[in-house]
This record gives sequence, structure tokens and C-alpha cells, in this order.
Amino acid sequence: MVRLLLGAVPLAYGAWLAWGEWAFRRDLPVAPAVAPINSASPVAQPLNHAAVVTVLGLQARDALARSAEPLQLRASFVASSGASSALLAGTREQRMYRVGDSLPGGSVLRRVEAGRVVLWRNGREEMLALERPARRSLAPLGSATPAGAAPSSHLRPALPDTGVNP
Repeated sequence: MVRLLLGAVPLAYGAWLAWGEWAFRRDLPVAPAVAPINSASPVAQPLNHAAVVTVLGLQARDALARSAEPLQLRASFVASSGASSALLAGTREQRMYRVGDSLPGGSVLRRVEAGRVVLWRNGREEMLALERPARRSLAPLGSATPAGAAPSSHLRPALPDTGVNP
């Protein structure tokens, strides 16, 4: 009898769980019928690139305004590791600045590129370019050499033309 009772208890418990599940599902609300989806979906409009650029605060590479900072870019040192710096000269001194440094005029050095730096000033990007020197300081190979001197394969300083032969 004990064996019959031990076999009937799990069966009775299983029947009770099945009846509870059936009652639960019977009382669930019926889901409303869904209308069929119209097969003609709206045509996607092309993305407005100018709006995306404006929202992200980006500008075209050549659209940067010339900086009003009273500084001159003397040299830019671009490193692949992100430790780029620039040599900027003011009215009194010249100093090395790294990306993120504040400049004397209140702007911040944002990017250092070959031949120019980008500054963040008054909520917009400005460019400070490397200026070409007024005269060349090195003469190219093959230029006129002084009389009797052998041509050199090295660059040499160009002497200012004073009209007097050395």
C-alpha cells in the first residue's frame, strides 16, 4: 500500500499542476486581431549630409576659418602615438604646445597636422597655417657655385645677394 501511495503522490501532483496551467491559459485575454500591413512602405529620403555635419560639429577640411590668435606657427611635430605638438610664437616668446593645451589668447590647441594646427576658439574650429618664409634659406643642389669651388652634394645656406662677389 505504501508503494501505491508513493507512486500516486507524484501523479496527483502532476495532475494538479496540469489543471492549474489549463485554468491559467483559459482566463488569459484574447489578443486583438492585427490589421494587415500595407505593402506600400514609405520611400526613404536620402540623408542630408550637411545636417549631419552640422549636428556633429564637423566642418569640411578646407572650410576652416583663419585664426584670429596673435600667434605664428613655426613648426608642427606630428606623432602617430598621439603626442603631437606645435611650436607657436607670440609677440614675446615662442613655446611648445601639446594637443589640449590652452593658448594665451584663450583658445585651445585641438589638432596638430603637417603644416597647420587647428584651434578651438569661441565654439568653432580655426586654422593656423605654417607660413612660407620670405626668402629661401637653403639653395637647391645644382645652383650656381662660387668660382673654383667643387659642387657639393649637400644643401648649403644661400647668401643674400648683395651685388658683391665673395
